[in-house]
Parts: sequence; structure tokens; C-alpha cells
Amino acid sequence: MAVGHYLKREYETLYVHRFSSETMPWTNIIKNSTHYWLIFGLLNMYFFLRPDYTAPSWLPAAGSWALFVVFWIFEFLNYKCHCVLRDLRKPGTTERGIPHGYGFDMVACANYFWESNCWLIFTLQSQVVGALVFYLFSTGQMIQWAIKKHQRYKKDFPDTYKVRKSMFPFIV
Repeated sequence: MAVGHYLKREYETLYVHRFSSETMPWTNIIKNSTHYWLIFGLLNMYFFLRPDYTAPSWLPAAGSWALFVVFWIFEFLNYKCHCVLRDLRKPGTTERGIPHGYGFDMVACANYFWESNCWLIFTLQSQVVGALVFYLFSTGQMIQWAIKKHQRYKKDFPDTYKVRKSMFPFIV
């Protein structure tokens, strides 16, 4: 599951994200790669992929497969959110649009919502302590980003963002 996430992330970096000082600075590539590949790899994949790893006993095979499917549904929704965000701003312009669909009608940062859910599913399925640490750290960081972005949206589009939350529907 997690390896597929990284491959999707690299695909998005190469073919979906638009890097500029306005949207996403080039330096974020280094920060994101370090965060995901180095930190996540050290905290989780060593323990998750080692030969003596055992899956949680409380989770039957059917439950494990169900979580696997849910993880990939969340990954797909996260990808679709990135595509929506990419298409909001025409290349070379600074105009801002309002994202819709795939969760954006309930939260300002649906892409963070789905990604956080992916890591929650991975944490539940793997039962690796490092996955929990990574989930909490990453989700905390995404909540901070979502709140800042939501405040900016509320300033630019006050009527649309009155009811939407930052990242988690009905909560934050």
C-alpha cells in the first residue's frame, strides 16, 4: 500500500503539480521527498517490511483486504483533488478559483482530508507504532496548512467558505 502511495506521489510531482512561488515552491520537492521517503521510510517501512513482521491478529484476512481497498479509494480521491486544484489556475495566471467535488464542497482542503485518511488506514492495518507517529505528525501539519488556506479562502470567497471547514467535515 505505502509503496504505491509513493509512486502516486512521484507521478503527481512530475505530471500534476505546478511549481511556482505562488502555488508550490520548488523547495517543497526536497521537503516533501525528505518527509515521505526518508522519515517515513525510517519510521515505518523497516518495521513493516522486515521478515519477522506479523499482521495484527485482530484483523482477519477479509478485513485486511477491505482496508486495502479503502486505502486505494482514499488514494484515488486524493489524486482527483490534486487534479481539481491543478485545473483551478490557468498556467501563467494568478487568478484563484473555488474547488468543487471530491470533498471540496465540505472542506477547504479535501486533498489533506483524503491523505490523512489514507495514513489512518495504513496505521490501522499495519499496527506499526511508527505509522501512528507519522499519521499524527503528518495530520497535525496538514491541519495547520488547511487552517491557513481556509482563512485565505474565507477572505477571498467569504460566501462560499462560511459553511466549509478547513480539513475534517463538521470538525476542523
